[in-house]
Amino acid sequence: MEELSVKDKELIRDSWESLGKNKVPHGVIMFTRLFELDPELLGLFNYSANCGSKQDCLSSPEFLDHVTKVMLVLDAAVSHLDDLHSLEEFLLNLGKKHQAVGVSTQSFAVVGEALLFMLQCSLGQAYTAPLRQAWLNMYSIVVAAMSRGWAKNGEDKAD
Repeated sequence: MEELSVKDKELIRDSWESLGKNKVPHGVIMFTRLFELDPELLGLFNYSANCGSKQDCLSSPEFLDHVTKVMLVLDAAVSHLDDLHSLEEFLLNLGKKHQAVGVSTQSFAVVGEALLFMLQCSLGQAYTAPLRQAWLNMYSIVVAAMSRGWAKNGEDKAD
C-alpha cells in the first residue's frame, strides 16, 4: 500500500474534522451527486422502501443507514492515515461485498467524483487544489484495496 505525505494527512484530517461530528448530511450530498452522475446505481439499492426515485431512496431509513456506513468507512480511513495498511483486510472484504451485489469497479471512480463534489460543497473556500489532490491520493489507496477484493471475489466465483 502506498503512503501519504505528511501534508496530505494534515489536509485530510483537518478538512474531515471541519465537517463536524454528524457526517450523514454530507453523505447525503455525496450520494445525491452519485445518483446524478450515474442514475443506474439507484437500482443497486433494493430496500423495503421503493428506491425508484432518488428522493425516495435518499430519505429511506435503510439507505440512510448505508450512508452512515459509508461515512464510517471514510472516517476509519481518515483515522488510520498513518497506517492505512491496517485496513487492508477490511477493504478487501468491502470490495468483495460490492462485487457480490453487482457494483462495478468503474463505479468506484464515480463515487470518488461524488466524494470530491461533497467536499467542495461542504468546505467552500477551504476546498483547494492541494486538498483535492490529498483526498484523491487517499481515495486511490482505498479503492486499490477494494478493487483487489472485488477481483478476488470474482475469481472465487469463477472457480
